[in-house]
Amino acid sequence: MAGNLTISHVSHVRALYKGILRLHRGLPLKLQAIGDQYVKDEFRRHKNVPNQEAEIFMTEWTKYYLTLARQVSKRKKTQTIGINLSPELADCFNDDQATQLMELFKEATKQHPKTS
Repeated sequence: MAGNLTISHVSHVRALYKGILRLHRGLPLKLQAIGDQYVKDEFRRHKNVPNQEAEIFMTEWTKYYLTLARQVSKRKKTQTIGINLSPELADCFNDDQATQLMELFKEATKQHPKTS
């Protein structure tokens, strides 16, 4: 029975991962590239974590998927993608996670020269 649970979990993880990458296709190209790389790195980094951490990981990425799906489906040129991070949630990050989040923020908000 444990084998079936593991297969089911792996299938769920794979489906969520692929679904997120599909949703990223609805983002501007620069955000898509940043998001795809971030998702790939995070899923790889959490491949062999303890069950409790895996549950939290899957819950948070499922929330991300649902939020992004709503935003992409309603997206207009002027609509912002994303949500603000609550101070309570930000306080839960360890130093490495906070640093990673800051680097992601800087990259996502960096002004890129227009190529024409």
